[in-house]
Amino acid sequence: MKTKLDLTDMKVVLLAAGLCCFLWGSAAPAIKIGYRLFQIDSADTASILMFAGIRFTLAGFLVILYHSMTSGHWIMPPKGSGIPIGSLALSQTVLQYLFYYIGLSHASGVHSAIITGTNVFFSMLCASLIFRYEKLDIRKITGCILGFMGIIIVNLSGSGPEGGFSLSFFGEGFVLMAQIFYAVSGSLIKKHSRTFDVVTLSGYQFMAGGMILFAIGCAFGGTLSGAVGPSAFVLLIYLGILSAVAYTLWGMLLKYNPVSRVTVFGFMNPVFGVILSAIFLGESGQALTWNTLAALILVCLGIYVVNREKKQHHG
Repeated sequence: MKTKLDLTDMKVVLLAAGLCCFLWGSAAPAIKIGYRLFQIDSADTASILMFAGIRFTLAGFLVILYHSMTSGHWIMPPKGSGIPIGSLALSQTVLQYLFYYIGLSHASGVHSAIITGTNVFFSMLCASLIFRYEKLDIRKITGCILGFMGIIIVNLSGSGPEGGFSLSFFGEGFVLMAQIFYAVSGSLIKKHSRTFDVVTLSGYQFMAGGMILFAIGCAFGGTLSGAVGPSAFVLLIYLGILSAVAYTLWGMLLKYNPVSRVTVFGFMNPVFGVILSAIFLGESGQALTWNTLAALILVCLGIYVVNREKKQHHG
């Protein structure tokens, strides 16, 4: 089945993956601004999950609406797709974002953006060790070590008189856990897109996952009933569109390309995230430190090493 664009062409992959990473890079500052606009306290986990639930339910609806308009009829989940949609909803939306949203409320946008870069390593390990799409070799192990060195360095804080290690379990730790579930969901997309349309899977898993997150938030007493202005709803719509476009496009790239060829572009996530957090959250003090710069370099270098083509080894 041919798509209008050749999604295996390197220029197309570069542009599409670049757009996805820019959108994902903007997510951390946008979510933190959303907490402010909706007057959600960082300790109010239930309201945070309600906020996430609305975003992903909206994202799923937008995906299916667009797909239905281009198809000329409303797209329903195909027969036999219940387990794939359920497994994706659980890993990609419920568990990933339960950890990510709670973690982000206890960590800075800059730190979260850099830690998000580790999803490339976890994706590689998951594809190699669990789903057996790729072989794990010395390049990938070296790249993972470099990347995790970057994560350690970015969490070395100079806040106290003698500095210290400022890793928060409910902050940076939860953001890191989210990346593991992201990696699992990426391999599941690769697997299930062989049988089912990736856009349909993406839309319905978002709706299912979003409704579950919203229900969990409601059950634990969450509320979004503060004095909310129109800018809050504009931001929520942006977050919905962000997820709808980025995940659907990324899923299509994974369908038509090897996992490693797509995930190499994940290095742009922390770069965009740090820059946008510095601009929109006023975190330039964190973004422009030597340890943050060193962490970015190590994360990007690690991802390059993991995904480097072995074209040099001819002679």
